[in-house]
Amino acid sequence: MTRFTLRALSVGIAAATFGVSAQAATEISWWHSMGGELGERLNGLAEAFNATQDEYRVVPSYRGEYEQTMVNTIAAFRAGEQPHLVQIYEVGTGTMMAARGAIYPVFELMEEHGNDFDATDYLPVVTGYYTDTDGNMLSMPFNSSTPILYYNKDAFEAAGLDPDSPPTTWAEMGEMGQHIVDEGAASCGFTMAYAANWIGLENFSALHNQPIGTLENGFGGLDTEFTFNGEVQARFWDQLKEWSDSGVYSYAGPANGPDAAPSFYAGDCAMYMNSSASRADVLANSDFEVGFGMLPFYDDVEGAPQNSIIGGATLWVLSGHEDEEYTGVAEFLEYLSLPEVQAEWHQETGYLPITTAAFELSQEQGYYDDNPGADIAIEQINLNEPTENSKGLRFGNYPQVRMVLDEEFQAVLAGSKSGQQALDDAARRGNQILRDFESANN
Repeated sequence: MTRFTLRALSVGIAAATFGVSAQAATEISWWHSMGGELGERLNGLAEAFNATQDEYRVVPSYRGEYEQTMVNTIAAFRAGEQPHLVQIYEVGTGTMMAARGAIYPVFELMEEHGNDFDATDYLPVVTGYYTDTDGNMLSMPFNSSTPILYYNKDAFEAAGLDPDSPPTTWAEMGEMGQHIVDEGAASCGFTMAYAANWIGLENFSALHNQPIGTLENGFGGLDTEFTFNGEVQARFWDQLKEWSDSGVYSYAGPANGPDAAPSFYAGDCAMYMNSSASRADVLANSDFEVGFGMLPFYDDVEGAPQNSIIGGATLWVLSGHEDEEYTGVAEFLEYLSLPEVQAEWHQETGYLPITTAAFELSQEQGYYDDNPGADIAIEQINLNEPTENSKGLRFGNYPQVRMVLDEEFQAVLAGSKSGQQALDDAARRGNQILRDFESANN
């Protein structure tokens, strides 16, 4: 149990001595996708809030992985049994926005319930992903992360490399990876999760200021089209194929790359790219000294590195509940944004602090001094002011597009397609998914 939970529970116990009845509290249902240790920490947030007051009781409920939670939410809304709050991953943003009448935008919720809410308190690169074209916040950022580089310092030393100097460019990544393999310090140079989507295409494009789609990567309307089949992206996929053939790069599987983490923990691969929120797991499962770095970039691409984009999820408020209940929802969201609450969530989970105040509090507490590398994700997403190409993406039914990307990337690795052919085909197939979504939501 966290220190905030313990302190808040003491407040609740004291309140109980004055005859407060928990049974009288209005329940606020919160569906989420966090299991295991993260789920316990999420439950702790709800318990802490519940203990600070007696009018509302937030009740978290695990509903499966992100995709399953979204499916369950749609079914529940159709049946009139939707929760007050639901955690939806970032690529579901376009789908949620298109659900007219089903959502209660956060900026409207806060305005109508008189809470002290200022969207400028939140990190722009985080809120930009979840705002409309007028800058209004549609959902509340909760667990936001960005991919970073983890590396095995022991393997670097064994290969005669400087353990404090990870690769910063893709050229260096290839050279160091090959050297590590040649020296026998590891059987592969690097691996990554989300090779065909979040890291190997979406963040790669953002860091190189390359568009993923028209209309500001889909922010500007449903009639957007994919443009991720550019020369820079195709070049990268071809290079991953070359490195895969030479043993420098090890493909970890589709989607989140389930083989990536185990191969890094076992020392098979010396470098590993995944979410900044993987930090705790990496440190807990590695029997070697871990180093941290930013994602590599092509230094011959003008404007690179631009900034990385976020992943994770936000909290969406669903319509169809009583006004009094929404007052409780607003109070809970305000509680989650408190600097001390956000700072602890950030420090214990590896997710980004969503407010400037939480980041500054973490600095004051000496967290980054005591935990080298913990601020790399924050530095990386704030390298430059986000552009239309690097503020995020918003496409309907995008999870389906990610499946297409996985298939096309596997074709590149198999040698049946070039990077350009695969991305051209992915754009064509993806655009049909966009047209289907547009037709269903016009």
